[in-house]
Amino acid sequence: MNKIYYTKPSITELEIRYATDAATNGWGENCYSYINRFENLFKQHLNVKQAIATSSCTGALHMGLVAIGVKPGDEVILADINWIASAAPITYLGARAVFVDILPDTWCIDPAKIEAAITPKTKAIIAVHLYGNLCEMDEIMAIGKKHNLAVIEDAAEAIGSVYKGKRAGSMGDFGVFSFHGTKTITTGEGGMFVTNRGDLYDTVQMLNNHGRSVKNPKQFWCESIGYKYKISNIQAAIGCGQMERIDELIEKKREIFFSYYNFFKRVNSIKMNPLPDAPVTQYGYWMPTVVFESKVNFNRKKLLDLFKQNNIDARVFFYPLSMMSMFKKNTKNIVSYDIYKRAINLPSYHSLNKSDIDRVKKIVKSFIRRN
Repeated sequence: MNKIYYTKPSITELEIRYATDAATNGWGENCYSYINRFENLFKQHLNVKQAIATSSCTGALHMGLVAIGVKPGDEVILADINWIASAAPITYLGARAVFVDILPDTWCIDPAKIEAAITPKTKAIIAVHLYGNLCEMDEIMAIGKKHNLAVIEDAAEAIGSVYKGKRAGSMGDFGVFSFHGTKTITTGEGGMFVTNRGDLYDTVQMLNNHGRSVKNPKQFWCESIGYKYKISNIQAAIGCGQMERIDELIEKKREIFFSYYNFFKRVNSIKMNPLPDAPVTQYGYWMPTVVFESKVNFNRKKLLDLFKQNNIDARVFFYPLSMMSMFKKNTKNIVSYDIYKRAINLPSYHSLNKSDIDRVKKIVKSFIRRN
């Protein structure tokens, strides 16, 4: 019985050829050739003015927060259900992450909760497109404009998701992406900062180069203390291959989701998420998720053990960040504190075949029968 992983990348001869070329020839005057190409391919795909490839999405978010002026004592609002990488960079700057509840259908930040959490210390809103779901960007952008707050899109998981004709990550003051090995496109580790604002682009470009400005011809002269979140040329070469296959990679994720969805929509006591495409949205379906209804006697460990017995990996749903010891607990986030206990991520990678997916379906259905 073959092993079914919860995720793994799709690497072909194209990516290998580009990486080999970068390792062989991408030095000296060519040391940024694949990086520049990767950035250009990504901003064309996203239809944004500027893109800066980074070593991680976390680093891209950190520099973006610096660029919009987040300082000690400031507050940044985001949803409670998230991976910690969306909140950690806030703390790097001595600011405070304010966690609010999520919408019950998309699991993305609830705009009404944003309004209620705004104080004179609030500096920005981070809209995380969780699992490739889409935040209510029109409402969030309106809130940002009303209160003069920066709106940041964490689109780490949302390659392929489109909101009213605009790709996730392209609508806020800036967006950030992840190319970790679990993502729809990968560079192994890596990220991207994108923006349509020239001032933010210039600042982040300088920050990412130890505080050196490309406009200053003086060698080794720094305008400020900066960082080093640069991606490598070899990683970017893999990214170029992935970007040339981006439509294929997105479509395969969508096929996998709908194979699960068309089966589970007929199974009582269970729901699939993300939701099927709505009239104004299209989802990239990064990580298909099943949610067990409250009436089901759901024991996550038992289901994970059942998967393991059948040589299948699965992934637990994100915990509310405010449950973790480094943050202040907030049980008022009722949806967040309920959903994580009843949901699990299913295997989703490009080389999954029909028989693999059928095995996963049967395990979940058999678990429901037993419970």
